[in-house]
Amino acid sequence: MEPRANAKANGKTAFVFAGGGSFGAIQVGMLHALLAHGVLPDLVVGASVGAINCAYFAGNPTLAGVRQLEQLWCQLKRSEIFPMTFSRIAGLFSRSPSLVDSSGLRALIETHLPYSLLEQAALPLHVVATEQLHGNLVCLSSGPAVEAILASCAIPAIFPPVLVGKEYLIDGAIASNTPVTAAITLGATRLIVLPTGYACALTEPPVSAIASALHALNMLIAHQLVQDLELLADRFEVLTVPPLCPLSASAYDFSRARELIERAEETTRRWLDGGGLQRPRIPGALRPHVD
Repeated sequence: MEPRANAKANGKTAFVFAGGGSFGAIQVGMLHALLAHGVLPDLVVGASVGAINCAYFAGNPTLAGVRQLEQLWCQLKRSEIFPMTFSRIAGLFSRSPSLVDSSGLRALIETHLPYSLLEQAALPLHVVATEQLHGNLVCLSSGPAVEAILASCAIPAIFPPVLVGKEYLIDGAIASNTPVTAAITLGATRLIVLPTGYACALTEPPVSAIASALHALNMLIAHQLVQDLELLADRFEVLTVPPLCPLSASAYDFSRARELIERAEETTRRWLDGGGLQRPRIPGALRPHVD
């Protein structure tokens, strides 16, 4: 493996997008600041909601493209992503594989994604999912884009698994909470990780089953990311954009997208101006803490 100095000189830069439910809006603010600062990737890798963001960004990796993604996030409604119907709820007592129909998410992706195949994106795009039966990581770099993104977002029991080729795939966060290792395997030696963080400032537990599941998954993602970053730190240049902290919103609440985007853009700009790209470190906000 290349030492960090050689990685800077000769390697490829990957933007790595973590999962995080509605906190995916935070990554849009991060992208605003990174591109305004002149930071561009050679490839992008994403899992879960990070797969949605990196797929849209890969289609138009410019500030104009990020502004379009911002508009999309600010128009999202929870009912579009997580439509709850009586038949789905009743299905929990029979043979239904999920609580939520993924048709709303499918329609959103099909309507706005400017290409149909992953390999048609303007940037090399890689979507991470999990093979449902055995838990193997699957990195999708070609083929139908909508199916790949839906598979990466298929949170078990919430969204149904997606058949891609001959395998049923589920949320990429199950096999690789934040796909940093996938980015390394793809040849990246400089990683700029865009985590969403977790709601560290909640004063009471989430009230719904889906909100509880998303909160738990976000904590798992953050804590696993810390372990992955610690393992890679001595061998690769890994730069982690600080997530928002304190954060008291719910990962199930899409109504605060604009606020999250604006906060993330400002905090990322301050991190860049303060030399964040020259000081690899693991943000304390990713570790267990009480705000």
